[in-house]
Amino acid sequence: MREMAMQIIQKLTAAGHTALLAGGCVRDMLLGREPKDYDVATSARPEQVVKLFPGAKTVGAHFGVVVVRAGEHDFVEVATFRSDGSYSDGRRPDSVTYSTPEMDAARRDFTVNGLFYDPLKQKVIDHVGGQADLKMGLLRAIGVPARRFEEDHLRLMRAVRFATVLEFDIEPSTWESVCALADKICSVSIERIREEFIKILLHENRVRGFDLLVNSGLMAHILPEIIALQGCDQPPQFHPEGDVFVHTRLMLSLLPAQVSLPLVMSVLLHDIAKPATQTRDADTGRIRFNGHDKLGAEMTASIMRRMKFPNDVIEPTVVAVEHHMTFMEVKKMRTATLKRMLSRPTIDDELMLHRVDCLGSNGKLDNYEFVLGKQEEFANAPLVPPRLVTGVDLMQLGWSSGPDLGRVLNEIQTLQLEGQLTTKEQAIVWAQSQRLA
Repeated sequence: MREMAMQIIQKLTAAGHTALLAGGCVRDMLLGREPKDYDVATSARPEQVVKLFPGAKTVGAHFGVVVVRAGEHDFVEVATFRSDGSYSDGRRPDSVTYSTPEMDAARRDFTVNGLFYDPLKQKVIDHVGGQADLKMGLLRAIGVPARRFEEDHLRLMRAVRFATVLEFDIEPSTWESVCALADKICSVSIERIREEFIKILLHENRVRGFDLLVNSGLMAHILPEIIALQGCDQPPQFHPEGDVFVHTRLMLSLLPAQVSLPLVMSVLLHDIAKPATQTRDADTGRIRFNGHDKLGAEMTASIMRRMKFPNDVIEPTVVAVEHHMTFMEVKKMRTATLKRMLSRPTIDDELMLHRVDCLGSNGKLDNYEFVLGKQEEFANAPLVPPRLVTGVDLMQLGWSSGPDLGRVLNEIQTLQLEGQLTTKEQAIVWAQSQRLA
């Protein structure tokens, strides 16, 4: 993509236009990071760009943006230098005016994203002081911070995301504006909020992002259930670390750098129902959260549907939340029950959830280590092999379809998993004995 961007710039320059690399790719290059994409800003109008690059798409022609293909799946956005008009919807400008590099830089969100780079002259072009802020590790809104955020309310989330992934401090007046305008995030579509939220939580610096979301007031509007965890006391003998909020934050900090989205969401939401289920014993005052796992699974599904997560993320997250307390019982489980549990496709994430749950509370990993040992013990054969008999087999022997048939099939599988039945013949004999009984 970098090579394609260079070719685009060379062709635009040869045609008499100014053409520069712009925005995030320049920032990342100066930070020594590999850019995820390359954007080009130019003095050429959209129709001039399309003429130079047949097949290019004017997907954002209203904003002067043309997409030039860079291979089968990649593309380079080529945008005409512009100034933005008013923002009546808090998301996009009502109008744009083609302008100059200086004016184009002034309309962007943060100084570190307002840089240009001329690859032909190998020169950084900085109209907004972005290079100085890069050196200081500072995220600063361009111009008047409140105006930048009022123009595009999603920039409130982007401020947190950039501070998280770049590990930058947020400049004080910029931070004050984020906090003052946090409620404006409600005007942004949940899909756009969710995508920024995901990028924050999947980054290894996720605890920094979590703190910024909470302290800015954004979390209260995005996921108020997290704020409700603050002050929800837990029994100190099991949770010496503190309340549910402190516990959840600590668990986030204990996750490895690379995590799946269902795992990080299950950590965030595994105790989400504790405020709703908290009780205290009348005689001892002991705190309990009976049923918080089951209610938590329901709340997790509701929250994630509200945030419009896809089903393939919601389902494994809900499974992990629903079953996170079962690890307390693994040493007492029948072998068949344990094998069924270990055969779930979500088990690796469930195990990691349990691990950080323990490390974020009492520190005891005996159940975690027990399960790891069982995984090794069972590794030489399928956890849940094909059934010895099927419903069709038993119905051919005179069984009727119904609950009794299902119960017998399930018990045959249980005995199979525990090694008590090993052949189809044995299973049929056992089934017939149950029928006679």
